Amino acid sequence: MRLTAVEADRGKRLDAFIHERLPEFSRSRIQNWIKDGLVLVGGKTEKPSCALRGGEEVDVEPAPPAPLHATPEDIPLSILYEDASVVVINKPAGMVVHAGAGITDGTLVNALLHRFGGLSAIGGEMRPGIVHRLDRFTSGALVVAKNDAAHQDLALQFSSRKVEKVYLTLVEGSMRGAGRIEKPITRDPRNRARMTAKLETGRASKTDWESIEYFDGFTFLRIQLGTGRTHQIRAHMASMGHPVAGDPLYGAQKSPWDRYFLHAHRLGFRSPATGDQVVVIAPLAPELEEWKATLAPTLR
Repeated sequence: MRLTAVEADRGKRLDAFIHERLPEFSRSRIQNWIKDGLVLVGGKTEKPSCALRGGEEVDVEPAPPAPLHATPEDIPLSILYEDASVVVINKPAGMVVHAGAGITDGTLVNALLHRFGGLSAIGGEMRPGIVHRLDRFTSGALVVAKNDAAHQDLALQFSSRKVEKVYLTLVEGSMRGAGRIEKPITRDPRNRARMTAKLETGRASKTDWESIEYFDGFTFLRIQLGTGRTHQIRAHMASMGHPVAGDPLYGAQKSPWDRYFLHAHRLGFRSPATGDQVVVIAPLAPELEEWKATLAPTLR
């Protein structure tokens, strides 16, 4: 396709100009096209940072994204529980569960492949063993299926809401006592990167919360999920006017710990291998303990 730069485009970077005209493609993908010679400015290749003068003809040959591959990586894993059918990992904040959105290495899947080799294939080549997920900056307990039978068993337990999921979180403001939030969750039409529980549409969701400790400007909560929607705790807390601390996507102040305060603390399920009920506890992440220790306790 051919794009024409006008006078108003003078001084714009080449990659930014193309992204403005073709917003359906990510800027990183456009930069790869430029580096691969698939973009010509006046018939010549240029760098992504090339400044336009205005009046140029820019020819773009879109290319499909390179296929993703999950490759083993020697990344340390903290294992909380393991049997013949499953392994429960204590996922650190910052680690992505599987490749996607421009992230191909350093993922939990890469680490799992190095440690265990073959896992359940039901989730596909890019998500071996992955039955459920935690957001990138949520830490804590995550169960992985070692084989297809275990994957099917765990998936049924999750879908029938027989898995116990307890989180610990710090939220902005004061929330006293305990309560239940039952607000539907859907994609936020104003910001596709987040979910919202402030509309009347979406998937039914249930979050039970209980206040544990009070601090100046914050409340420490124990949360039990009755459903497992994307960003459920973050969206529900924000809808109550008490966003998860350190979560600017949902309206909170950014934290100096480069993460938000949300931790998957307790996971209860039936082992597909033994049939026994398993309860796994993930201790609060060290940086969250440190964060909590900086707060001033209050009786409010």
